[in-house]
Amino acid sequence: MPRHNGYATYSTWRVKVDVFKDFDLDDWCLDMLDSVELAGWMRDHTREIIEEDAGEGIARLYAKLFLADVDWQELAQTARDEYAANNDQQELDL
Repeated sequence: MPRHNGYATYSTWRVKVDVFKDFDLDDWCLDMLDSVELAGWMRDHTREIIEEDAGEGIARLYAKLFLADVDWQELAQTARDEYAANNDQQELDL
């Protein structure tokens, strides 16, 4: 299956660059979450942005459909790996 700038799907990559480009676990106090919990938080956070920014109608519908293809676990693991690398850790304890 083709990769999209290193990510499993185009939508995963777009959410990474558009929502979590400068994402830092410390800024959000999320460094204590495991990757499953973090993936859920990232999904919910992105959905909240859409709910706040997109009015009712087809644009919101398409945005939500786009999110259905995001690999949230991949985003969470990437965030945790980047955090570990930036904090001179081999891996997070969780």
